[in-house]
Amino acid sequence: MPLLFPKRVKYRKAQRGKRRGIAKGGIALAFGEFGLRALGNGWVKASQLESARVAITRGLGGGKMWLRVFPDKPVTSHGQEKTMGAGKGLVDHWVAVVKRGRMIVEVDGVPEVLAKEALRLASYKLPLRTRFISRKEELSIS
Repeated sequence: MPLLFPKRVKYRKAQRGKRRGIAKGGIALAFGEFGLRALGNGWVKASQLESARVAITRGLGGGKMWLRVFPDKPVTSHGQEKTMGAGKGLVDHWVAVVKRGRMIVEVDGVPEVLAKEALRLASYKLPLRTRFISRKEELSIS
């Protein structure tokens, strides 16, 4: 499967923006019974999301999975031999901006031990610290 990126964008190149702060939305389990929550801020590349997705689908064997983030921010880069002042580089890859508290992935339809193991494998593929969340855990905290 090809990497994720938007079909079309309003602006071809975006500014870097800020990675600080906490997530304003997407912080609770919305679809599945278990999820992976970000404990820090950062950019998650489309290739990292794809490798996490593959790890989860292989680890689960069945069930259903939802990716809750989408790489819609273009990141540009210049070649090594370019001089300063030669303008902004070409789009190199796409990233999803993930802030602290954001639910990254959700799974359902599998036992907790299987979901925990699959999400543990997926967390190794991501550049952020994450935490396994279950619906029972989330309800007891609220």
